[in-house]
Amino acid sequence: MSEPHPSLSTLGWEHFFQQQLTRQELAETVPVRVFAAQGNSVDVVGATERSLLSLPGRWKTLPPEDRPTVGDWLLLGSDGQPARLLDRKSVFCRNAAGQDTRVQLLAANVDTLFIVSSCNRDFNPSRLERYLALALEAGVEPVMVLTKVDLSDDPSPFVIQARQLRPGLLVETINSKNPASADMLRRWCGVGRTVALVGSSGVGKSTLINTLLAATVQETGAIREDDSRGRHTTTARTLHLLPGGGLLLDSPGMRELQLGDCENGIASLFAEIAQVARRCRFSDCRHQGDPGCAVQLAVDAKELDPRRLNNYLKLLNEQERNAETLVDKHRRKKDFGKSYKKSMAAKLDERSRY
Repeated sequence: MSEPHPSLSTLGWEHFFQQQLTRQELAETVPVRVFAAQGNSVDVVGATERSLLSLPGRWKTLPPEDRPTVGDWLLLGSDGQPARLLDRKSVFCRNAAGQDTRVQLLAANVDTLFIVSSCNRDFNPSRLERYLALALEAGVEPVMVLTKVDLSDDPSPFVIQARQLRPGLLVETINSKNPASADMLRRWCGVGRTVALVGSSGVGKSTLINTLLAATVQETGAIREDDSRGRHTTTARTLHLLPGGGLLLDSPGMRELQLGDCENGIASLFAEIAQVARRCRFSDCRHQGDPGCAVQLAVDAKELDPRRLNNYLKLLNEQERNAETLVDKHRRKKDFGKSYKKSMAAKLDERSRY
């Protein structure tokens, strides 16, 4: 006997999505949720079936941010093909790794973000602040999940450091392999609630997913002894239904998380720096040796953490750089090319006179 299909509410359907449908769409379309997206194909689940669909040709020409990603809601027409992508209540995106400036969608319609790190040498506050900025920009509740407490002599220093990243930040310490330990996370995994996991490779995300699902759905791998870092074992973002309700979204370990348009998330995460910066002499102070810089004075007086300031400036510079459009970059390259050719022509002309 086959298992019954989940209801729309179990899949995360709520009034936010319902109100977007017209009367005609209510009568003629079927809402489905994207459980996986790979290239031009999407794996969708609805109240009556699960199917793998190929996106129609017109979808392939859309920019990445207008195409379906994991967690999205789609409306299927009478022909069973995607007709419309519904507005998202939250979305995670980043700039693609390397020199590419394309936007890469990570997940949509997430309620809570589990930021997973381990209690060992891989714990990196500056990297964790990137994930926090991502969550705050999307308006998603962040929860810090510290794993591998069973392998740590004393996890309390990691807990203290994690709580210092943001006032009121919820921090949970667990043994990912122990179901009783992982159960403390289920209060965020109620029926219809979507939780996403992010973190670098080797911190135990796949093990945690297997424990919460009570099934082996993700491969796990050992960490390297020299630096406590892990190897990628998850290669695709996928959505999973939890046995007791809720949905769990895994994301591959991201060694290079480049922030795109994340100004609000960064400002919220580093609110104590932004507050002091209002006292700087100049409104455009860069807090790097500028005269009358209140931020630097606060650092010297040990009122601000210099590591936090350095990461704040780094993330600001990065998001400003990555938020530039391809058009802007191409224009600068074109202007540079013209300037270079003009300069070379002038040098050749000068040499020809002698």
